[in-house]
Amino acid sequence: MPLVFLALDDTLLDRSGAFRLWSKGFLDEIAAPQDDLEWLVSVDADGLTSRWDLADLIRERYRLRVPVIDLVDELNTGPLTFERLDPMVGCALEIAGDAGLVPVVVTNGQTEQQEARIRRTGVDRYVADWVISEECGVSKPNPRIFALAAQRVRMRLAGAWVLGDSPEADIGGAAALGLPSVWLHRGREWVDNRFAPTRVVGNVIQGISAIMATRETR
Repeated sequence: MPLVFLALDDTLLDRSGAFRLWSKGFLDEIAAPQDDLEWLVSVDADGLTSRWDLADLIRERYRLRVPVIDLVDELNTGPLTFERLDPMVGCALEIAGDAGLVPVVVTNGQTEQQEARIRRTGVDRYVADWVISEECGVSKPNPRIFALAAQRVRMRLAGAWVLGDSPEADIGGAAALGLPSVWLHRGREWVDNRFAPTRVVGNVIQGISAIMATRETR
């Protein structure tokens, strides 16, 4: 029963899509042009930009007087109202579990927020467990976080797969451990010459299918 380490943001959950939906409403609320949507999405950088830094950029661009802490809170909670688990992703995880795979979420971020997302969207019903960087004190791509995830479900790392959208955090983490990986390209080209994913797919359902297919051909 091989482990499958799954990223949360833009893998199991469409974090970018939720942020884009929130951004449209936010721009309307502050009477900013919708043409600024791409700017806001770009400076968010798939959530890699600190919420405090992003809040400062927004306040400066639109000359907002709202306290920065209130804007940070909105950035943290607003997009989450648009997050949903795609029922097809849930079905794919259920099929994978029935086929003997053991899915475990491995995600960077704040424990309270990430765990709330996992439970509120129903991801928790389809995975064996999860580990969050803040809780365990180590972040992807550090191999230690994947080892901790394996310990959480009392399994060995041997034979595990890593599935995610981040070249560095997910595929780099897999490479550091010598594990096979599946990269969700999301319309991007692979450019890192230090390592490469075992498979490249367009979405998490295709990724799970690719992992299951490798088992069937053995």
